[in-house]
Amino acid sequence: MASDARYYRLAMKIFADFSGTIAIPAVLAALSGKWLDERYGTEPWYLIILLALALTLTAMIVVRKAKKYRVEYEKLMK
Repeated sequence: MASDARYYRLAMKIFADFSGTIAIPAVLAALSGKWLDERYGTEPWYLIILLALALTLTAMIVVRKAKKYRVEYEKLMK
Protein backbone atom coordinates (compact mmCIF):
# COMPACT_ATOMS: atom_id res chain seq x y z
CA MET A 1 0.00 0.00 0.00
CA ALA A 2 2.82 2.40 0.82
CA SER A 3 4.38 1.91 -2.59
CA ASP A 4 0.99 2.63 -4.22
CA ALA A 5 0.94 6.00 -2.49
CA ARG A 6 4.32 6.85 -4.02
CA TYR A 7 3.02 5.99 -7.49
CA TYR A 8 -0.09 8.11 -6.98
CA ARG A 9 1.99 11.05 -5.73
CA LEU A 10 4.26 10.78 -8.77
CA ALA A 11 1.24 10.54 -11.07
CA MET A 12 -0.36 13.64 -9.56
CA LYS A 13 2.95 15.50 -9.75
CA ILE A 14 3.28 14.61 -13.44
CA PHE A 15 -0.34 15.56 -14.12
CA ALA A 16 0.01 18.97 -12.48
CA ASP A 17 3.36 19.67 -14.10
CA PHE A 18 2.25 18.69 -17.61
CA SER A 19 -1.08 20.50 -17.29
CA GLY A 20 0.64 23.79 -16.57
CA THR A 21 3.31 23.15 -19.17
CA ILE A 22 0.68 22.67 -21.87
CA ALA A 23 -1.99 25.16 -20.85
CA ILE A 24 -0.01 28.24 -19.83
CA PRO A 25 1.97 28.77 -23.07
CA ALA A 26 -1.14 28.13 -25.20
CA VAL A 27 -3.25 30.63 -23.26
CA LEU A 28 -0.50 33.27 -23.23
CA ALA A 29 0.12 32.80 -26.96
CA ALA A 30 -3.59 33.08 -27.76
CA LEU A 31 -4.09 36.21 -25.68
CA SER A 32 -0.90 37.87 -26.93
CA GLY A 33 -1.60 36.93 -30.54
CA LYS A 34 -5.14 38.28 -30.41
CA TRP A 35 -3.97 41.51 -28.80
CA LEU A 36 -1.16 42.01 -31.36
CA ASP A 37 -3.52 41.24 -34.26
CA GLU A 38 -6.05 43.78 -33.02
CA ARG A 39 -3.37 46.38 -32.42
CA TYR A 40 -1.69 46.04 -35.82
CA GLY A 41 -4.65 44.86 -37.91
CA THR A 42 -2.92 41.65 -38.95
CA GLU A 43 -5.62 39.20 -37.92
CA PRO A 44 -4.96 36.20 -37.64
CA TRP A 45 -1.21 36.14 -38.35
CA TYR A 46 0.25 36.93 -34.93
CA LEU A 47 -2.17 34.49 -33.33
CA ILE A 48 -1.14 31.69 -35.68
CA ILE A 49 2.58 32.42 -35.34
CA LEU A 50 2.50 32.61 -31.55
CA LEU A 51 0.37 29.46 -31.22
CA ALA A 52 2.77 27.57 -33.50
CA LEU A 53 5.71 28.82 -31.45
CA ALA A 54 3.98 27.84 -28.20
CA LEU A 55 3.23 24.38 -29.59
CA THR A 56 6.84 23.84 -30.64
CA LEU A 57 8.29 25.02 -27.34
CA THR A 58 5.73 23.06 -25.35
CA ALA A 59 6.56 19.87 -27.24
CA MET A 60 10.26 20.31 -26.51
CA ILE A 61 9.61 20.97 -22.83
CA VAL A 62 7.23 18.00 -22.50
CA VAL A 63 9.80 15.64 -24.02
CA ARG A 64 12.46 16.88 -21.60
CA LYS A 65 10.13 16.51 -18.61
CA ALA A 66 8.98 13.06 -19.74
CA LYS A 67 12.58 11.88 -19.73
CA LYS A 68 13.05 13.29 -16.23
CA TYR A 69 9.90 11.59 -14.95
CA ARG A 70 10.90 8.32 -16.57
CA VAL A 71 14.00 8.33 -14.38
CA GLU A 72 11.89 9.05 -11.30
CA TYR A 73 9.50 6.24 -12.19
CA GLU A 74 12.35 3.79 -12.72
CA LYS A 75 13.67 4.65 -9.25
CA LEU A 76 10.27 3.71 -7.80
CA MET A 77 10.41 0.37 -9.60
CA LYS A 78 13.60 -0.65 -7.77
